[in-house]
Amino acid sequence: MPVEPLSQKEIEDRLAELPGWSLDGDRLTRSYRLGSHFAATAMVVHIAQVQEELDHHSDLTLGYDTVSVSVHTHSAGGAVTEKDFQLARRVQDLAPGHGAH
Repeated sequence: MPVEPLSQKEIEDRLAELPGWSLDGDRLTRSYRLGSHFAATAMVVHIAQVQEELDHHSDLTLGYDTVSVSVHTHSAGGAVTEKDFQLARRVQDLAPGHGAH
């Protein structure tokens, strides 16, 4: 079943429920700061596990004590879809367990 792009209004409404997340061009993005490089690396591994469960993958950037997430849906022509928000919500839920802010 094809995934449909969300309208600008739908994106704005969903972003209101995800503090710290924003729309950057055609991607949902968020950066997190963590207490150490090890904590940031552990969070990347956890996100990768969630992505495998959802069969939906983002671009992850690991810095010394930061993790940045950038996601859109390739199968929808690079648009933002509900799949992107599902992943963003899962990342948002797991971040506190890694001490991310």
